[in-house]
Amino acid sequence: MLKGIPPILGPDLLHILRAMGHGDEIVIVDANYPADSAGPELVRLDGLTATDVLDAILTLMPLDTYVDEQAIGMEVVGDPKKREATHKDFDKIIKKHEPGMKLTLLERHAFYDRVHGAYAIVQTGERRLYGNVLLKKGIIRPE
Repeated sequence: MLKGIPPILGPDLLHILRAMGHGDEIVIVDANYPADSAGPELVRLDGLTATDVLDAILTLMPLDTYVDEQAIGMEVVGDPKKREATHKDFDKIIKKHEPGMKLTLLERHAFYDRVHGAYAIVQTGERRLYGNVLLKKGIIRPE
């Protein structure tokens, strides 16, 4: 155990977060997501919700301030304007850690395509629908 680091972030995920560079993307996905076949390195956190993992990751990882979309969820199929409970919860967590930023949504197949190019995927045990969020890593500015 280490001070100040959420205990749900194990050594494999901490290594990934530290190794990622500015602009790299990490994706938190739900239990239904086809993560094994998506391509990027996979870390499994089956007993946790996507919202708990997002909250833990954002305690350590800054989001990118140089792009318009730093946190991207998957649109509801057939109703792209609809916001599921997972979307609302993600948005609240993002604003808690990165005031002024928000969750945007991407069409399902475009989301899948974007995930293929991510640095890593974290698969959770989230069973609520649309529990998927892609995060673009930012920088920590000098003091």
